[in-house]
Amino acid sequence: MRREPAAVAQARIYLSVHPQLAISVLTRYEILRGLKAKRAASQVAKFEILCASLQILPLSEAMVIRGADIYADLHQRGQLIGDADILIAATAMENGLVLVTNNGSHHNRISGLTTANWLAP
Repeated sequence: MRREPAAVAQARIYLSVHPQLAISVLTRYEILRGLKAKRAASQVAKFEILCASLQILPLSEAMVIRGADIYADLHQRGQLIGDADILIAATAMENGLVLVTNNGSHHNRISGLTTANWLAP
């Protein structure tokens, strides 16, 4: 996001009202695994510094239950998405947060989830 002026602008607006950005522990995992798979040590170090300034939201029993409900709904509609995306959405929903994502095609399938795309014009 730091290379995207629109996302940086949206983050600044958000931070003018809220004390910090928050990410799911699963988002942290997805980013970290990708960087480590590429052996991008300098990017891992930068990401760790960033994470120190973020609120990392852990999974809870309520999120797992919400995630199972989301999975069941998507399965019944034949619109499944990955488990990590489901649990990230459940994390946002259980915390009353807007999920900022550039993957609207997946997350827009989830009933009751509020999303925003900070890269959209």
